[in-house]
Amino acid sequence: MATPSFQHLTIDTLTAWIDADDPLTLVDIRDPMSFASGHIPGSRHLDNDSAPALLEATSRQQPLVVVCYHGHSSQQAAAWLAGQGFAEVYSLDGGFTEWEHRLPERVERSRP
Repeated sequence: MATPSFQHLTIDTLTAWIDADDPLTLVDIRDPMSFASGHIPGSRHLDNDSAPALLEATSRQQPLVVVCYHGHSSQQAAAWLAGQGFAEVYSLDGGFTEWEHRLPERVERSRP
């Protein structure tokens, strides 16, 4: 039996998907303070507490993109999510750090 896997996703591809309004689920696994200080618009924070709700409410058929700081931790989370039955799971290469560096105008910040 093959191990469920994920794919790598470039920032350029994710930007094109967002601009085309393609249906996707975007999750950010960074710590809550980092997420609040800036995240990709449309993303939701994912941690151990919110994972059950994500698993229950999210379509397994639409692409799921995992974002972390630099694109390393997201690979482990993406592999786990692929094992939960999501058909298309991606880890964002470069993570939020690279996104913010390249696209500072496309960062949403939560207000206190």
